[in-house]
Amino acid sequence: MEGSNYSVVSELVFLGLTNSWHIQLLLFVFSSMLYVAGITGNSLIVFTVASDPHLHSPMYFLLANLSFIDLGVSSVTSPKMIYDLFRKHKVISFKGCVTQIFFIHVIGAVEMVLLLAMAFDRYVAICKPLHYLTIMSPRMCLSFLVAAWVIGLIHSLVQLAFVVNLPFCGPNVLDSFYCDLPRLIKLACIDTYPLEFMVTANSGFISVGSFFILIISYIVIIVSVQKHSSGGSSKALSTLSAHISVVLMFFGPLIFFYTWPSSSTHLDKFLALFYAVVTPFLNPVIYTLRNQEMKMAMKRVCRQ
Repeated sequence: MEGSNYSVVSELVFLGLTNSWHIQLLLFVFSSMLYVAGITGNSLIVFTVASDPHLHSPMYFLLANLSFIDLGVSSVTSPKMIYDLFRKHKVISFKGCVTQIFFIHVIGAVEMVLLLAMAFDRYVAICKPLHYLTIMSPRMCLSFLVAAWVIGLIHSLVQLAFVVNLPFCGPNVLDSFYCDLPRLIKLACIDTYPLEFMVTANSGFISVGSFFILIISYIVIIVSVQKHSSGGSSKALSTLSAHISVVLMFFGPLIFFYTWPSSSTHLDKFLALFYAVVTPFLNPVIYTLRNQEMKMAMKRVCRQ
């Protein structure tokens, strides 16, 4: 972030979500409730998995880490967005903006790898059940987690390495409620088209590529599940439907941000709000409502 010393711009101004007082009030109530509910739900999942011995398995280990990441998704942009709703002058320091972008990309990449790991876990559990405990060993689970954070850090640092030293000497207004890389680059005082293309292609390729890998893996799993007529098939399909729902909610906004050629600002804001506030709330709801074992574990934890 030392590159920001070369910048004349010391702070950035957000235009926010809307200028309507009534809509701002509605958004404040809606966002605050979902933010608190998301933090509570994801924290409860992390605590339940950590404290209940019945959930000490690879699937729940990965789920707990996904919930931990969702705590980060909620906290990177939502608190400031909620705080700014009734402020006329919505500002963030340049260093604060770069920091926000750094954590957005770290968390996004980590969650992407965790979703891939969870798909692999379900594939092994359903297609190779006899070898499940051997393949999904504690060492393998830890390797997935380490790989997720290493990839997330490298991805974010590589993206920011080209940005922090750009000269920002003029406009400082972002038509958004948070800092994002494509919009920040456009404020630089030089021709940034090659850099914009590189950032968009990088994040877009990673998002689309990971999404198609996940979809293909789930198709393979579903085909394998339907070959079985045992009672476990319905349970497996219920678990898979929860995973697929979370994947669609996560990748939908990301793919739109980085691959749509001429996006609408209003749609951008709606999807960003959905990703930052609604998705972290829905993820624990989806996983708990469709998982009887998790619901029973939460009841045991609440009785303690």
